[in-house]
Amino acid sequence: MCGICGIIGKTEQKEQVLKEMMKAIRHRGPDGSESYVSKGAALGFQRLGIIDLDTGMQPMFNEDGSKVLIFNGEIYNYWILKELLVQKGHVFQTSSDSEILLHGYEEFGSELLYKLRGMFSFAIWDEEKRELFAARDFFGIKPFYYAVIGGTLVFASEIKGILKHPGYERKLNEEALEQYLSFQYSVLPETFFKGIYQLLPGHYLTYKDHMLQIVRYFQPSLKPKLYESRRRAARDVQDMVKLSVRRHMVSDVEVGSFLSGGVDSGMIAAIAGCVKTFTVGFSDEGAMYDETGDAKELADTLHLKNCCKYIGKEEFYQAVPEVLYYLDEPSGDASAVALYFLAREASGEVKVVLSGEGSDELFGGYNIYREPGMLKLVDWLPECFRKWMAKRAGSLPRQMKGRGYLMRAALPLNERYIGNAYIFHEEEKMRLLKRKVTKPAKEFLSGTYDEVGHLSAPEQMQSVDLQYWLPGDILQKADRMSMAHSLELRVPFLDWDVFELARKLPVRLKLSGFTTKYILRKAAAGYLPESVSSKKKLGFPVPIRNWLREDEWYERVKEAFAGETARGFFCTDYLLDLLDEHKKGTADNSRKIWTVYVFLLWYQIYFESRGDMDYNRERTCAARG
Repeated sequence: MCGICGIIGKTEQKEQVLKEMMKAIRHRGPDGSESYVSKGAALGFQRLGIIDLDTGMQPMFNEDGSKVLIFNGEIYNYWILKELLVQKGHVFQTSSDSEILLHGYEEFGSELLYKLRGMFSFAIWDEEKRELFAARDFFGIKPFYYAVIGGTLVFASEIKGILKHPGYERKLNEEALEQYLSFQYSVLPETFFKGIYQLLPGHYLTYKDHMLQIVRYFQPSLKPKLYESRRRAARDVQDMVKLSVRRHMVSDVEVGSFLSGGVDSGMIAAIAGCVKTFTVGFSDEGAMYDETGDAKELADTLHLKNCCKYIGKEEFYQAVPEVLYYLDEPSGDASAVALYFLAREASGEVKVVLSGEGSDELFGGYNIYREPGMLKLVDWLPECFRKWMAKRAGSLPRQMKGRGYLMRAALPLNERYIGNAYIFHEEEKMRLLKRKVTKPAKEFLSGTYDEVGHLSAPEQMQSVDLQYWLPGDILQKADRMSMAHSLELRVPFLDWDVFELARKLPVRLKLSGFTTKYILRKAAAGYLPESVSSKKKLGFPVPIRNWLREDEWYERVKEAFAGETARGFFCTDYLLDLLDEHKKGTADNSRKIWTVYVFLLWYQIYFESRGDMDYNRERTCAARG
C-alpha cells in the first residue's frame, strides 16, 4: 500500500514539482520515498512496507530498464502469476507482488488486468514507446486521479498531489456541487476541482503523443440464475469468503481487523483469527450509537483481543476539518469521521486491517432494498390514483407516519432511488442553490437504469450502488481515512471470485421476508453466534442528529450558514430555516444540514486557505516514524 504520482510531459523544474507532489501524499507511505525522472516522465513513490520489506521499493524496472512501474495496492495471487511468467522466460529481481505487474504487462498487455486478484492502481511508463499505461481495480478500492495541464499529464493517488503542480489553476466545479447535494458524495468523473478527473473503477488509460485514451475493461453487472438449494448456496458463499479472507492475510507484517459486532466484520474476523480487533463507539449517546458492547462480547467469544475507542462530541467536531483535508472532496457521510478515529486507533497497533466493505452491495444488505416489496401493497393501484395520494400526503405534517411511504409509492424506481443517500431532491435544490440546476440526479443515472432494466427492482438498486455508492462513498472514505494514518485497509468481500458468485445469486437468496443479506447470514452462521449472524444492520451510526439540536453545535452551524461563503452558493434563508426546524424538533434535517455544512468547511480548507493544512500530514507521518 503506497502513494504514487507522476508527470508525463514538459514541466519546468520537474524534479522539484515531483518532490512537492510526493510530499503531499507522504501519509500514504511514510516508510520510504523514491523517484524516477527522465526527459519524458517523472514518477514518484511513497512506500508503506507490507510485502517484501527488503527489496520491494519502487519505482521498479523490468530486465532491460525500458519499463518503469509505480503501484499502489496489493496483488494476492502474485505467486501464481509469478510462476506462470517465469515459465514464459521472465526474470524476477524481487519477491514483491509489484514486480508481476511489470512482467505481466510485458507478456499480456491490458489483458493482464483480468488475471489480477487484489486492489490496485498503477502506472507503467514505457521509455521506448514514450507511452503511459495506468489502471484502476475492478471496484475502485484504490484511487487514481489525473489532469491534463498545458499538454502534460499529471496524476496522483490523491487530488492534493495534483494541486501541487504549478500549472494547475484551482477552480471549483459547480456541477459537482449540484450532484453532491443529492448524492452526498462526489459522483462525477470530473471532481470538485475543475479539470481534475478520477479514473473510474474498472478503467485503464493510455497517454502517448498528447493523446489520452480511456477504456472500460470491467463492469460489476448482476447475472442472477437459479440455485439448486439454499444450503448449497450458503456452503458456496462460505467457501468463497473463506478463500478470499485467506488471500487477504498475505503479509509480512501483522494483520488486524475492524469489528463492529455485526455479521460482516464478525465473519471476516472469525475466519481470519486476527489477534487484534478494533472498534469505536459513542457510549454517552445511548445504545443506538454504540456497538462496542456487542463487539467486545463477540471478540471474547472468538478469543480475540478488542481495542475500543470512545469518541466524544467535541473531539469529533474538532477532527472534521482534518478529515475533510484527507478526503480531498466533501462528503456528507458523517461516518467518515468515525472511521478516521477507528483507523487511528488501529494504526497504533498494526499496519494492515481487514474490513467488511462491499458485502451489503454484493449480498443485498441494505434495508432500503426491501422497499419494492413493501410498496407492492399499493403499486397495483392506477398510477394516477397513486400520484393523487402522494400529492395529498405531501400536504400532511412531516412527522405523520406513512407520509413518506405514500409519496414514494407514486414514483417509479428510477426517480425515487439514486443510492443509499438522497439528500436534496430536485425541487429542494432549486430552492437551495443560487446557480440554476442543470441536470437532475435521475437524468445522471438514466443510462445505468436503462442497462439494468431487465433485473428485479432490488437488483436494479444493487446495480446503482455497485457502480456509484460503493466507490464514491464507501470505498473512498475507507481508503482516505485509513491512509491518513498510514494504515492499509483490505476488503475481502470485494474479491473477484466472491463477486462472480454473488452476482449469480437470485434475489430470493439475498432478501427473504424481513431479512436482508439472507444467504450471507446463513454462511456466517458456521462461524458466529446466532445473535450476531441475524443481527439487524446498523451501519456506522453517528449522533449528529442529537448534537445539531444542542446550542453549541447549532450556533457553530448557524454562523457558517449565515456567512459570506454560504451566501455565494446558497439561498441562506432556506438553510437557516432547515436548521431552525431541526433545532425545534419539527423535522429531522440533520443529513441535509451536515451535507451543506461540511461542503462549506471543505471549501474554506481548499479554496480560502488553499489547502494549507500540511501540518496535519507531517504530524501524522511523524507519529508513524
